[in-house]
This record gives sequence, C-alpha cells and structure tokens, in this order.
Amino acid sequence: MNPLRTRTPGRPRAPLALALPALLAVAFLLLPLIGILARTEWDELGAHLSSPGVVEALKLSLLVSFWALVLSLLLGVPLAWLLARVHFPGKAVVRSLVLLPMVLPPTVGGVALLLGFGRRGLLGPWLEDTFGVTLPFHTSGAVVAATFVAMPFLVISLEGALGGLRVSYEETAASLGASPVRVFFTVTLPMVAPGLVAGAALTWARALGEFGATITFAGNLPGTTQTLPLQVYLLLQDQPEAATSLSLLLLAIAMAVLIALRGRWTGTPLAGRAGEQVVAEEPESPVAVSGAGTGDRPAAAPVPEPVPEPAPVPSTDGSWPLHAEVTGFNRLTLDADPGTTIAVVGENGAGKTTLLRALLGLTPRAHAVLRLGDTDVTALPPHRRGVAWVPQDGALFPHLTALANTAYGLRARGVPRAGARKAAQDWLDRLGVGHLAHRKPAQLSGGQAQRVALARALAARPRLLLLDEPLAALDQTTRAHVRHMLRTHLDGFGGVCLIVTHDPVEAVSLADRVLVLDGGRALQDAPPPEVTRHPRSPWVARMLGRNAWPGTFRGDGLALEGGGRLIVADRAPEGGRALAIIAPEAVALHREKPGGSPRNVWSGTVREVTAVGSRLRVLVASAEAPDLVAEVTPAAAAELGLVEGTDVWTSVKATEVTLVAL
Repeated sequence: MNPLRTRTPGRPRAPLALALPALLAVAFLLLPLIGILARTEWDELGAHLSSPGVVEALKLSLLVSFWALVLSLLLGVPLAWLLARVHFPGKAVVRSLVLLPMVLPPTVGGVALLLGFGRRGLLGPWLEDTFGVTLPFHTSGAVVAATFVAMPFLVISLEGALGGLRVSYEETAASLGASPVRVFFTVTLPMVAPGLVAGAALTWARALGEFGATITFAGNLPGTTQTLPLQVYLLLQDQPEAATSLSLLLLAIAMAVLIALRGRWTGTPLAGRAGEQVVAEEPESPVAVSGAGTGDRPAAAPVPEPVPEPAPVPSTDGSWPLHAEVTGFNRLTLDADPGTTIAVVGENGAGKTTLLRALLGLTPRAHAVLRLGDTDVTALPPHRRGVAWVPQDGALFPHLTALANTAYGLRARGVPRAGARKAAQDWLDRLGVGHLAHRKPAQLSGGQAQRVALARALAARPRLLLLDEPLAALDQTTRAHVRHMLRTHLDGFGGVCLIVTHDPVEAVSLADRVLVLDGGRALQDAPPPEVTRHPRSPWVARMLGRNAWPGTFRGDGLALEGGGRLIVADRAPEGGRALAIIAPEAVALHREKPGGSPRNVWSGTVREVTAVGSRLRVLVASAEAPDLVAEVTPAAAAELGLVEGTDVWTSVKATEVTLVAL
C-alpha cells in the first residue's frame, strides 16, 4: 500500500480542488520568509546587529513599543470592557472606529495624526500652548503613532475574551458585596487573563514593527524617532545585507510572539478552560473523598472519610423581614417574616429568574421596591443591598480556591484577610467540605461545588438569600444529601430565602411557602400542604405528579378545555372555571370496558411506560379525554400486558376528583 495514500481513520480527506490552492497559499506566504533566511549573511549577522545605529534604533523601538503598550492598556482595556458589557447608541460606530486603524493605510493614519495632533492640527495648538507638548518629530509622537495602529489588537482580543465570559460571575461577585471596580480587578481581569495577555503581546509586536504612521507623523530622526523598521528602510538603500539582518531580527521577534500565543488570538476565559480539568463526579453520600490530594488530579486511591453532620448555624447579625413590590414583567407584592423560605415555582417563562434578578437590581425587565428590615434598599446598587445570589451553576470563581471563594464576600465588605479566611473555613466545615478548602472549582464534584457556593453566600452575611435551582445539576443521591444540609442551615438564617425550583420534593421539604408564578403574576402563595392538596395551576399539579384538567363547570361535571366531560362529586358554581385534580393512583386500567360504579370511562392507547420508584407510570392517550397518567405496580402492568401501543380502558370514580376553583 502506498504510504502517501494512508490516512487516519475517521478524519475527512481534503478534496484536491481545495487542497491544491491551500498548498499554494502556504507557499505564497512562506516563500518571502525563506527568501530572508536564504539571503541573510550569517557570518556578518553579529556585526550588522551590533552596529551603533542599529543598537540605538533597537533601544528606541523597545522604548516606543513599551510605552505604546502601556498607553494601549490604559485606554484599550476600559474600551474593550465597554464594548463587551454595555449597550449604548452608536456602539457599532465605536467598534468600527476601533477596527479602522487595522484597515487604514499606515501613511494615511500618519496624515490623520498630523491633522489631529500636529502643530496646525485640531488639538496640537492647544497641547503646545497649554502643556508645551509638541508631538510631531518627537519620541512621544512615535509612541502615539504606534499606539494608534497597535491598540485595536488589544481591544479586539480582550473584547472577545470578555464576550466568552459568563456575566453570572460578575453578577455573583456584586451580590456578595463587591463594588464594580473590585469585581473588575478581582474577577473579570483574572478570568480573561489569556485574552489580555494575547492582546498585549500582539499589541507590543505590532507597535515594535510600526513604520508608515511613524515616519509620516514623527519623522525619521536618528535617536529620536528612527525606530528599527525605519532603520531597515534606510539600510535597504545603501546596505541591503544589513537590512536583511535587521529584517531577520524583526521576523524572529514576530514569530516568537505568535508561537508563544499558539493561535489564541482572542484568549480563552478561565471559566471555559476550567471545564477541561473537571474531575469525575464523586459520590455524595454521607461519605466524601479525603482532601489530602490538592493537585489537579485526585489521588489514585482516595481514602473515604465521613462527612461531619452540619453544626447548627448561629443566627445572623439580625432579623430582616422582607417587603417587595415588583413591577414590570413581574407584578406582585411579597411579604415574608425573618427565617421564611419561599419556593418559587412555575413553568418556563413564568418569571422566576426575573423575580430574583429584580430583587438583585440586575434586570430592566422588572423593578422591585425592596425593603429589608427597616432599610429601603431600592435605590442601592446590587453590591450594597445585602442580597446574596447563588445561580444554578454556582458561579464559583475558577481562579480562586474554595476557601478564597468563600471568603470573597467578607473581604469585599472590608473584613481583614485572616478573619475572613477563618470565617470561611468555619462555613466550609459546617457544610462538610472543609477538607476541600484548598481545591479550585475544577477539582470539585458537582455536589461539593454547590456546597461551596452555598457556604460563600451564607458567609457573606446577607439579609436576603436567592437560590436559583441550586440542586438542579446534581444526581438524586447528591441532591438528597445537599438538600438535608441546606434545610439545616436555612433554619438558622435570619433573613428570607427564595429558592427557584422545578422539583416538588425541594418545594415541599425546604420551603415554608410556595409561590406559584404564571406570566410574572402570583397565581398562588400558600404553605406546601395547601399547594399540594389544592394546586391552582395545571403546571404545578403536574409537577406534583397529578393529572390536572382545566374546564368549566356544567351540571354535574366539568366541560374540559381539551375536549370531553368529567363527572365529579364536588359542586361548583354553574359556569365557573375550575381545575380537576386526579391522582395517578386513582386511575384504574382495564383491558375490557369496565362496568360497575366508575362514572368516568374512556378508551385509549398506552403511549409511554416509565418507572417511578417501585411503581410504573403509564401515559394513556385518548380521543375522548385529555392524556391521563395512571400509576400501577409492575405486577399489575405485567398482568395487563401494558406496553407502548396497547389498547386499554381507563376509569376514574367521581369521588376521586378534586376540584379547585380558578
């Protein structure tokens, strides 16, 4: 077999029509570089590079490129953040202005700089009269020219990295009490460091090689503005061999920068890279893995150790009842006593997360007039409200350890480092993850990370705690364990806690009240037993595992919205709307049409059979009534021969139907 025709299995083979032009393109780009290497007089290279004029130009180039980089960082970093994070009129125009120097001919850029900052330009006379600063034909002019053409590389690279960073990290930091400036320097910049470094390297390399704008705006004065590229231009006329040697030097610098970046033009936020190191999910039973190994990889044979039972949480520094009047997409009034936990439920788009973000002051969709205790915090920014937020993914800062994450809110509020770390360690110990204090989030399992996120929120001493589906990403065993710990710690919380959830077990076991949202409005706000017995929302009834059929009461039954009629024992006002609740275990299945007492009998077809614990749930579709879920034992299912596609009869006694007025 011809080895040239072999290829790795699974990899596509490039069509010749594309491969040939691609190879020509590579050759087109490579040939000039080979020309420099071939024409370089290697035995004279040292002499060329060490000549006084070249050394002077090199020093000046390094000086100009350094200050161009500093100026680009001072101006470009805020500009990149503005473009990535703020929506404002004319944003597209500003971004075009940033890109313009990259496509503008350098000499045209130099002319533009002369007309803007020259002695007869728009700003030049004012600079000279006020500060005595003359930019053209001065080293500072070379710095300005290099900054003009190089800064776009920094802005584009950093904006791309900021665009790939989830805003939830910055919002979570703000909810822990960090000011916007602190968030920027302690969370945003560290997490986009790869993009910042890549942009800075490209900016420096571009400034080092700048020629056209510099010679047009700053001239070509030896020792003042004659940088290395200008020296190459001059030597090319009289000493082409020396010009080739200098070109090789600039080429080597450029290649070194590109090789160091390895193609990461826009950088990769730490949050994105952290996912590459996530350890395998560890079992979250009452046993956890020892924290002896704190490297990127867990120990090969971890020794299990018991997780301590969570200690009772001491009361916070006070008690803060909640009063909120929410307007906008969400329209509701919310009052709660200290220590109350409210489960917020509703179907997708009901406004659950919007409600939490309104309380945080983070969304224009809804506005909350918010009072915590005796303090009206409506006009305060998020970092001064005393409202801690735990998003669904936890949003642990990937560049900080579990201990530093937990201490973040305390440090943001001015607690000394030693005191903040001690308090953070106490909270981690209470939640059973103290032995993982020196691990970073990428080294934690899902359950461990959620407990650290909860410890971080509670350690910040909030007055209002907001949890957005905190257990949604966990497996059933882990969820039960973390739920138990969460319940224990919420019992000692002095404020109010709102938990967004889709899990009926969480709503019933964690909450004192269940707030049902529909279209941003409060459809029901009652204790869990009341919501369980009389749900006012079909979605909530189905979430609780019940059949829920809305309809209009007529005579002795309900005319169903989905078609059909349901006979009920309860009475309701004629023409009134009601929700019929039918427990799955109250639905009987038959292979033949039943006789006897059932007054609601329909024929149908089995569409789905799923296991729920030790029982089976059977979904039956019927042309005579809405879809119906029945619950049977595996033995009964086997006796009836229930599989998908089986024709069956369903029956429900009128006395087994509960009506809830709508």
